[in-house]
Amino acid sequence: MTESTDKARDVTNQLWAMANELRSTMDAGEYRNYILGFMFYRYLSERQEAYIVRQDLLSIEPNQSVNEAFRQQATGDDLGDYLTDIAGALGYAIPPEYTWATIVHKVNEDEIAPSDFQDMFDEFKKYAQLNKNAQADFQGIFADINLGNSRLGTTTAARGKSLSNIVSMIDKFDYNDAGGHDILGDVYEYLIAQFASNSGKKAGEFYTPHQVSEIIAKLVTLNRDKNQEHFSVFDPAMGSGSLLLTVGSEMPGSYKSGRVQFHGQEINTTTFNLARMNLMMHGVAYQNMTLRNADSLEMDWPDGLDSQGVDHPRSFDAVVENPPYSAQWDNQESKLKDPRFKDYELAPKSKADFAFLLDGFYHLNSKGTMAIVLPHGVLFRGAKEGKIRQALLDKHQIDAIIGLPSGLFYSTGIPTIIMVLKRQRQINDVLFIDASRDFEKGKNQNNLRNQDIDKIINAYVARKDVDKYAHVASMDEIKENEYNLNIPRYVDTFEPEPPVDIDKLLAEKAKTDDKITQLEAEFSSMLNDLTGTTPDAQQQLTKIKEWFKND
Repeated sequence: MTESTDKARDVTNQLWAMANELRSTMDAGEYRNYILGFMFYRYLSERQEAYIVRQDLLSIEPNQSVNEAFRQQATGDDLGDYLTDIAGALGYAIPPEYTWATIVHKVNEDEIAPSDFQDMFDEFKKYAQLNKNAQADFQGIFADINLGNSRLGTTTAARGKSLSNIVSMIDKFDYNDAGGHDILGDVYEYLIAQFASNSGKKAGEFYTPHQVSEIIAKLVTLNRDKNQEHFSVFDPAMGSGSLLLTVGSEMPGSYKSGRVQFHGQEINTTTFNLARMNLMMHGVAYQNMTLRNADSLEMDWPDGLDSQGVDHPRSFDAVVENPPYSAQWDNQESKLKDPRFKDYELAPKSKADFAFLLDGFYHLNSKGTMAIVLPHGVLFRGAKEGKIRQALLDKHQIDAIIGLPSGLFYSTGIPTIIMVLKRQRQINDVLFIDASRDFEKGKNQNNLRNQDIDKIINAYVARKDVDKYAHVASMDEIKENEYNLNIPRYVDTFEPEPPVDIDKLLAEKAKTDDKITQLEAEFSSMLNDLTGTTPDAQQQLTKIKEWFKND
């Protein structure tokens, strides 16, 4: 681990411990909105301060804080000019009375009123509308922070005290490591994972374990120029956005350079807000992300027309996805006219796995790669799913099937697969990798180690048979298996029992029998010495001998 990683984990552990002390009767999933929401507000406020200094917007006296100068100079008629300037660059603006530093000062001096927290978010909402291009990125982003929640306290004063405690807790930590690196994004990511770990099956709605995200990210960025000017990634079921960020991390400097454009869609509004915060906390500017709160299967991604009026529905360099497994969806026949599905088939009503796959695959460009996590059932189930699978195979669009260990996900203990797809392939085989046995056993979850991830990627790149691990199957072989892609049909992991040496076992048994006879004689002699030859002694000896024989 790097020093930065160590510091981030240390801060996360301390925050988590303090959060558990403060949240009282509130469950972790609900308290998440307060902790992460206030952390995000601090980030936005301090980012605004950094912009003010960078642009030299204020005259700051020696030993004077940026916030003090801002409160003194951004007043009266000048306030609007300052906020318009800031919002034009950052997409939002926070007035001096509601910056993080001002709120912390009021909390420390016990001058905060419960209404100040509501005013803080109301003012943010008001001034976030100054930049029309960024309205969609910030609109309703703090809507999940319920300031009137009775579990914060039964009175207004008690709720205000709880919120003040959260402010104090978050302000306590320095989010820079010894080298000056900003670790706030890492802390945020670790906290999301902690909340996922404590949310049981609900965690599947918003978090993909980092090790799985790392495999997917490496797969979709292989053979890419890591310094290419533009790279676009799309996640139609983005959850908290962690998978998108992991893809971005494979492209050096991508978060802040603007070279990577992040696109995502999420049906759950709370999770959608979490994704927006998560990307921004990692330094992704609002101009470089396009995120929507919508149902991907019902409200397809609006590709639209380019500047020449040409329709480009298949536009992304990478599509990544960890959708809900075997979910219900509306598969009415009219959807066969939908361009996403018309060349294949409609997935069953009770199993939307292939619907998610086809939805994402439709938006992949001709040179791109898609990687999606799915349950094993998509490999062998028949009927409509069998037809979809056959169509994808006949078009040579399935590139690889990677079997993962069970117990990796918070939402399910079942083993899953990663399916890799490409729109235009020069070869017509399928690579099968069985990585289900390579993992580290954990208390609540199993974990993939670095060597396990490297083994998968190396096998994918080499694309050669590896005994009991990988197999490149020809289309003839797949057709012989009637388009069934169940991994054990292609990768034989059977370990035969070692042969039994009968002669050796008989020899060992003879030695054991001789040893028993010797011990019986010695024991009998000892008993005779101790008890003599009385009838009672002989009777006890007979019982002992019987016991030896039966044992």
